[in-house]
Amino acid sequence: MRQQRSAKRAIKVRGAAKVNRLEALHFLGLDEDATPEDIKTAYRESAQILHPDKFATNQKLQDRATEQFKTLQQAYELLMKDGGSRARRTKGQKKTSGERVESYIGHRRTIEARLAGIAAARAQLVAQRDTLNDERRNGLVMAIIGAVVALITVRRAFGILGLLFGIGSVMVVTGVVKVISAHNALSTLNEHIRSLNAEQKRLIQELEDLGA
Repeated sequence: MRQQRSAKRAIKVRGAAKVNRLEALHFLGLDEDATPEDIKTAYRESAQILHPDKFATNQKLQDRATEQFKTLQQAYELLMKDGGSRARRTKGQKKTSGERVESYIGHRRTIEARLAGIAAARAQLVAQRDTLNDERRNGLVMAIIGAVVALITVRRAFGILGLLFGIGSVMVVTGVVKVISAHNALSTLNEHIRSLNAEQKRLIQELEDLGA
């Protein structure tokens, strides 16, 4: 019976993968005492970071963000359907010392898990940023070389020189397109990295406050 109840609480993510209530709480950076309002706030903050529209200029990043956003939505729906926190108490009811310790430990673990997830996501985004910087640099070099070739051959644009002029012109256009595309994608990545840094700073401060 217990296994059947757990199965009902589980949700499917990306096909065969399943996320249960505890994993959903961890995904949103919440602990067992999270209220419906806590869940809604965490969902809104995460949605602002993970929304696929923020990665419209990079299909690969957008696909990954779409998967994460689906997980976020399903985690939110599961928790809200579950009535928020099973540990919710009536107004005025207090916890025992043992329950407070358990809640404290669970909250620390949740924050640490969230920080680990942010670190992994940030490392991935930094690697993507390095790749885009290389693409932008290569596009700029291509455009410069193409411009030089076109300028040298423009006055004698016939025969072999005409062919070189055409090649140079194509290199300029292709290089400029690469630079613009990489620049737009970098802007989106940097914005996402700043959001992760802000959330990381907030969680570290919260962790320090817990240890105070």
